[in-house]
Amino acid sequence: MLLDTGPLVAFIDGSDDYHKRAIRLFDSVQPPFLTCEAVLGEAVFLLERKKQGMGHAFLSMGEDKIYQIAIELQKNLGSVKNLLIKYKDLPISLADACLIRCAEIHHTEQIATFDSDFEIYRWGRNRKFKLMR
Repeated sequence: MLLDTGPLVAFIDGSDDYHKRAIRLFDSVQPPFLTCEAVLGEAVFLLERKKQGMGHAFLSMGEDKIYQIAIELQKNLGSVKNLLIKYKDLPISLADACLIRCAEIHHTEQIATFDSDFEIYRWGRNRKFKLMR
């Protein structure tokens, strides 16, 4: 299953409105989640802004094999760039584009996200995501 920023932040931040939902989500899935460095960058930024000094928690989760980096951006720049262009009217983030590309590479439709844009995004040849919330 792919992992977006929202559930990752909510899992760490007990004051987040979605914290309980994130706990249930993480308890229901066998790790590792698949994610990208852009998601980790967003998550660290958001958590450091909300809870200074907690950004390291995301890296600890990686060390504990809760997630794995599932895309090498350098090798996928063209595909990711095309996704940014395709969805420019939403707008789309680099993290979202990388997760769409991860879905294509790993042939997975399931994504842990609280982002409704993934109801619009498509991967592969117009395949829908299955949102795990």
